[in-house]
Amino acid sequence: MNETVENKGQGKGTRAVKAVGAIVLAGCLVASLGLNIYQASVQNQKVNSFIDGQLERQAKEEEQENSYIEDGFVVGDDYEIRSTTHISDAYKSGDDSGLSEADKETLDMAKAVLDEVVEDGMSNYEKELAVYTWMVENIGVSGSGSVISRPGGSSSAFTPHDVLISKDAVCVGYATTFRLLMNMLGMDVHIVHNDYHSWDLVEIEDGQWYHVDIYSDAHGALYGNFNMTDDVCLMGHNWDGSALPVADSVKYSPAVCNSVELDGLLDVPAQLKKDMDEGKCAVFYRFKTPLTEEDMTAADFLAQLLDTAVTSIPDGNYYYFRALWYPGENDENILGLMMERDEEPGEENPIFDTNSPEGRAVINAIAEAFGMDPAMLGGQYVDDPVEDEPVEDVIGGGSSEVVRTKNGGSVTVN
Repeated sequence: MNETVENKGQGKGTRAVKAVGAIVLAGCLVASLGLNIYQASVQNQKVNSFIDGQLERQAKEEEQENSYIEDGFVVGDDYEIRSTTHISDAYKSGDDSGLSEADKETLDMAKAVLDEVVEDGMSNYEKELAVYTWMVENIGVSGSGSVISRPGGSSSAFTPHDVLISKDAVCVGYATTFRLLMNMLGMDVHIVHNDYHSWDLVEIEDGQWYHVDIYSDAHGALYGNFNMTDDVCLMGHNWDGSALPVADSVKYSPAVCNSVELDGLLDVPAQLKKDMDEGKCAVFYRFKTPLTEEDMTAADFLAQLLDTAVTSIPDGNYYYFRALWYPGENDENILGLMMERDEEPGEENPIFDTNSPEGRAVINAIAEAFGMDPAMLGGQYVDDPVEDEPVEDVIGGGSSEVVRTKNGGSVTVN
């Protein structure tokens, strides 16, 4: 009886334990289900957030593509990129009747350049190279030291009209003038820009685009910024490329077109010295045997020592040396070496000799007209002339005579 009661008590306890266990298990199941639901919700939020981020990024890219402008953009807060399509169209059609007088003048000057450098039978690349070379050699070499303003002078020319008149240019002037000449030759060009610089992106063949920064090369090394791929250009430039064609062709890069094949790295120094003696400031070397990782490390050491050697040449005037690896057509590495040097004195702007007869005549003419002592203008005034041989009309059109004195000065005699 007691046993039965005891057993019954045990049974009730067991059932109670089982009931509690069932409740706990049920709670765990509910909690587990809730956790799964929560985790799924978090995961969905992450997916939705990722999708929203992608859509937002795409929207921004589309906005950039729609808002990216070339003509009308102002570089450096001063220099506006202006369209010249109407001028190149007039050249191609042979009808300039719709152009303004200034645009007709621009067209005539641009035609003169093309007549000078472009020959029949040239390929697009040869035409581009001819125009590039002419601009490097002729734009930015005069006028920057003038006191008297010329149209587009003082190195501030940013339109093809002023660039071709003054032979001076800011980066926008180089970019728009090159674009005009290329458009006249039938090649498509974009002007690439950021807030402070601009250059060109030219299509040489169908789908083959190249970056060309003539401004930098006119002030640096020939071919240093010519026909670059996006990757090479990114080493020294930055821009928003979302609305521009991809430039990944190396066919007409200077590294491919102008490289010299060498047996190995140890041949570089002698070849470089030979090229420098010939006046080259940008050279490209490819190697018969592909370089190993060890060779690449040795090349870094070689470049360091070449930098020291080049910039230490007595009277060499080299102040800058740069080494770059360029991509070749067969995934080869082409070594490019760039050197920049100061111009020879007087090479850009001849210095006027103020102590020459012409200089003294100017000083005395002004001193006489304004009743001044020539010494105030940089001349020497002595009342005791020792030479009676006049220097007549040294400037042309003047009626005064200049007489030299003992100490090299002069006086004006009417």
